Amino acid sequence: MTDMERRGRATEAFFGRRKGKALREQQAETLNSLLPAFLINLSAAPPEPLTSLFPVPVERLRLEIGFGGGEHLIHRALERPSTGFIGVEPFVNSMQKLLSRIGETGASNIRVYNDDATQLLDWLPDGSLDQIDLLYPDPWPKRKHWKRRFVSKTNLDRFHRVLKPGGLFCFASDIDTYVNWTLIKCRDHGGFDWIADNAADWLTPYEGWPSTRYEAKARREGRSSAYLTFRKI
Repeated sequence: MTDMERRGRATEAFFGRRKGKALREQQAETLNSLLPAFLINLSAAPPEPLTSLFPVPVERLRLEIGFGGGEHLIHRALERPSTGFIGVEPFVNSMQKLLSRIGETGASNIRVYNDDATQLLDWLPDGSLDQIDLLYPDPWPKRKHWKRRFVSKTNLDRFHRVLKPGGLFCFASDIDTYVNWTLIKCRDHGGFDWIADNAADWLTPYEGWPSTRYEAKARREGRSSAYLTFRKI
């Protein structure tokens, strides 16, 4: 990485915890044994075709940024074995949970990255993804922290570059200000078309949607969710 790239990264610093409570010995062993087999190595050039990242044949490629506990990612991977899923999550405890579920289910159509998602996005080839999921991202509710939100002009540029023509960007949140923020950012960007004809289109969960712990927490606290879908134009 050049000095100029490093200076650029300094303005996009990863915000958030990387570790929670210490992993138990067996959890740490799971992480250490499985992570090397599923981790994407950004020091090597992307394979051609990118689908060869996976040991099984896949027809589509889908990226989930910040997969949390991994409930949605593992559900989708098992539901759609012909899709290759790339999950990004810097939080060690969450990565361990996902890898444990991969070990239990045998899902082989998942690859992971455990650092800043912008690094992976910059590594990916142009027009390589069919879909990007950003589900319940950190809303950074204080106005002074809004600049930390992942949806930004710079990251939408990244999304637009790596998505195939007609590729989808799916965003879910229970925070009204972040929903509105995302709608405005995508409108102003000009490279995405919001797919919605009426309120049901953004109030109804995505087809086959598995409820996540973040969504359950929002429900308990009396917040409804919005499910936005944008198409690359």
